[in-house]
Amino acid sequence: MTTIRSALLHCAAILALFAGPVAAQLAIPAGSVREGVLSFDGRATAGAFTGTTTTVTGEMTGGSLSEVRGWVEFPVNTLKTGNHRRDRDLNKSMESKKYPTVRFELIGVKTTDASSDSLPVTLQGRFIIHGMTRDVSVPADVRLGRDGVRVRGTTPLNLKDYEIGGLTKMLGMLKMHEEIVVHVDLVFAPAAAPAGHGPATASYLPIAARRRY
Repeated sequence: MTTIRSALLHCAAILALFAGPVAAQLAIPAGSVREGVLSFDGRATAGAFTGTTTTVTGEMTGGSLSEVRGWVEFPVNTLKTGNHRRDRDLNKSMESKKYPTVRFELIGVKTTDASSDSLPVTLQGRFIIHGMTRDVSVPADVRLGRDGVRVRGTTPLNLKDYEIGGLTKMLGMLKMHEEIVVHVDLVFAPAAAPAGHGPATASYLPIAARRRY
């Protein structure tokens, strides 16, 4: 029994050693965003709220996972929180007329151990928000399906890092906290099946129909 247990532990150690390199060589097709949801969770004096947009564009190169590069962006004025006044204040604070988009540029992918359903990765890149550029590392998972690549990630973000002001209203009586949590859920369609062409297969139901992760 001891010999069998030792052999199993040895095999597990070997698999863990090679999981990263094998995952890094996973072939990813080039593509563009077919559908996506970007949201953030915020807190204010009046309570917690969520801002969401589905107006997301982006592209990524193909190749091994470690070689993939790309970008994703959305118009600031498409973020909706369910409150018209709050949406107006959000656009004013982010100066959306002067800085109309939020952009993430992918400059590297760090892989970890693979699983049967998805591959945990760290997306290394930079956020360009409110005219400011900051390097970030976003924990995410990648799933390769029949009709594209799904990428989901969550990361904290401090608005003051991007010099976003106007978070306090009415002499301090109303305030939005500077720390938010950003969620990304995207499906990239291969170049041969551009965004908006053809129905989703069983691999990926429309994002709007899925439960939020």
